Amino acid sequence: MERGILLAMCCLMSAYRQVISVTPQDEDIPVRRLWREKATSEMQRFKRAWVIPTISVSENLKSIPFQVVQIKSDKQYQSSVIYSIKGPGVDEEPKGIFTINKTTGIVYLNAVLDREKIDRFKLRAFALDSDGVPLEDPTDLEIVVMDQNDNRPVFSQALFKGYVLENAIPGTLVMRVIATDADDANTDNGQLKYSIIQQDSPEMFSINQDTGEIRTVQVGLDREVVGSYNLTVQVADMLGDGLSTTANAVISIGDLNDNAPLFTQEEFVMEVAEQIAGLDVGRVSVTDRDLRGSPNWMVKYSIISGDPHGAFSIRTDPQTSEGILSLVKPLDHETSSIHNLTVLAENEAPLLPSVPRTSHAQARIKVIVKNLNEPPVFSENPMMVRVKERINPGSVIGVFTAKDPDISLSQEIRYSLISDPANWLLVDAQSGQIGTRYSMERKSPFLERGWYTALIAATDNAVPPLSSTGTLSVEVIELNDHAPVLWQHSGELCSSSHHGHGILLSATDEDMPPQSHPFHFQLDQSSIALTLNWSISEVNSTHAMLELLSEVEEGVYTLPLLVSDSGDPPLAQLHMLNVSVCRCDALGICSGSAAALFSSGVGISLSALIIILSSVALVLVLALLLLLFRCTAGSAGQKGLLSDSEEDVRDNIFNYNEQGGGEEDQDAYDMNRLRNPAMAVPLSPRFKPPIRRDAPYSQTLPRYPRRLSDRPSDIEDFIEDVSSWVL
Repeated sequence: MERGILLAMCCLMSAYRQVISVTPQDEDIPVRRLWREKATSEMQRFKRAWVIPTISVSENLKSIPFQVVQIKSDKQYQSSVIYSIKGPGVDEEPKGIFTINKTTGIVYLNAVLDREKIDRFKLRAFALDSDGVPLEDPTDLEIVVMDQNDNRPVFSQALFKGYVLENAIPGTLVMRVIATDADDANTDNGQLKYSIIQQDSPEMFSINQDTGEIRTVQVGLDREVVGSYNLTVQVADMLGDGLSTTANAVISIGDLNDNAPLFTQEEFVMEVAEQIAGLDVGRVSVTDRDLRGSPNWMVKYSIISGDPHGAFSIRTDPQTSEGILSLVKPLDHETSSIHNLTVLAENEAPLLPSVPRTSHAQARIKVIVKNLNEPPVFSENPMMVRVKERINPGSVIGVFTAKDPDISLSQEIRYSLISDPANWLLVDAQSGQIGTRYSMERKSPFLERGWYTALIAATDNAVPPLSSTGTLSVEVIELNDHAPVLWQHSGELCSSSHHGHGILLSATDEDMPPQSHPFHFQLDQSSIALTLNWSISEVNSTHAMLELLSEVEEGVYTLPLLVSDSGDPPLAQLHMLNVSVCRCDALGICSGSAAALFSSGVGISLSALIIILSSVALVLVLALLLLLFRCTAGSAGQKGLLSDSEEDVRDNIFNYNEQGGGEEDQDAYDMNRLRNPAMAVPLSPRFKPPIRRDAPYSQTLPRYPRRLSDRPSDIEDFIEDVSSWVL
């Protein structure tokens, strides 16, 4: 079907599209008629598209409804045309903004437009006949909302904060402020310009009107003079001549270490007591104009002179930056009563090279040491003394003295014993001289590895008095006062020397090393027979081996053996060693020792043997008698002093040698003791004892005799008599 062209608002040109702006002042509605068809020389026809140019409508238009445009089709004269539009603002959200007269094709604006919400509407236009058949192809109808300057610029924040170091050079970037405008940025409505309308110091900062960058203009930023700057910044649209908005900007000046710490005094005076450590002596203070709490303000202290022994230390108070002088080691007033220290103060952060150095960064500290009473000090503690055992009582073993460190005070020192476990010592209270009360024994349990320990107190006469304790260590030296003793006095050997057997000899000594072993064993050198037939060789410090050098006859030999110790001087003792020489079998076992005991050789005689056996028999008899006595005493104890038999046993017997007895005899002995308790008269019904006429009723019950001793003296005397008779 042949179709025409629908035009609106302006004529379609082959080279360009013309945009028509519709405002409330337009009196005539733009009307667009169709293009006429033209034929070429060949009588051909060409179709032109139904194109409608862009239509502009100003926002905030108040005269509503407003006729925006009228569209017409070139088929309108051939038949009736029905017009319609669709799209956002018509039948899509937001609905109802635009409507069209379906007969005339006039498009109406029914609401106030806001470009900041919707800047353009793209609609679709249709042309139909009465039967609903499209007469033209659908075409686009674009309505552009024109901007008005109805929005002020807005800063991104109400308060901007900037930071710049002091002494910054001109042109240093400090900060940037940012603003936006909802109006069209492509028009003057959205073109913004920045400016500073107020600042604390004129011409100190500048702002770029296009970018909003704030920079320094002059030198001389000093945080110690002005710590921060307040600026009022303005932004305006229409290239600075339109709507405007202001904001505040605060610029903080950063601190540099351009101020050295200065002591508040050239000299500080402090006092401290002597002999005390681990305490704070005092404080030193400084001033610093830099930022409080920063490394540029915080001070570190050091002692540069006057403390060769390291008795002092100084630290920083983090809250006040003061220097705290502490005492590390105790001071002595007598050694030095005044200490002069030199202290240096520096910041934790390095000082700027341009800052001049000052002598006020050093100060003197005068520390006065107060004198206190100090306890006496022993010149030698512990004091060690060597004393020989069994030293005579009253002997002086040493002088244990102490000195008073308080030279300026004239004080006396007295000495006393605090600990003397064995009560061996005496101390002179005035001189400190130590003497012996009793002789010292090396074997005393109060010695530990040969050392005796006592504690001596030295006390001054101050108020209150002070004392110190000294340790006296006495080494008790062993004396060689005991000769060594042979442990065994008999033994047996094979008569043939080739068997290689010997007798192992050992000795003991009551003395302790070095006054005892090693022991030396030696046979009597005066007898040639001994030296030819016998030999002794040392095994260790306490043992030796006796061996035969040649074969000798069987029998018992008594060998004189001299045993000596290693004391100073050495002591020796002669012992008689009985050696039984016998014939041995192939295994080296002696078989004839019993016969050798009674041989004609020297040894134990028959009479001596009889005496020994008699003594043994006597001891056995005495043991038997003692056992018999114990058994008898035990049975008597079980029976008791009073039994149920008719006999009444008593241990008190009186012989009057007269018939009857007087009153004095009756008073001398209690008759109640002679009655058997089992035959006593029972109590009366009222539990009262019956009245007896033969004895006072108020006497106590009879007393039983004490149990006999387990070892009565008569038995002991008997045993001693028998022993003396046998011997």
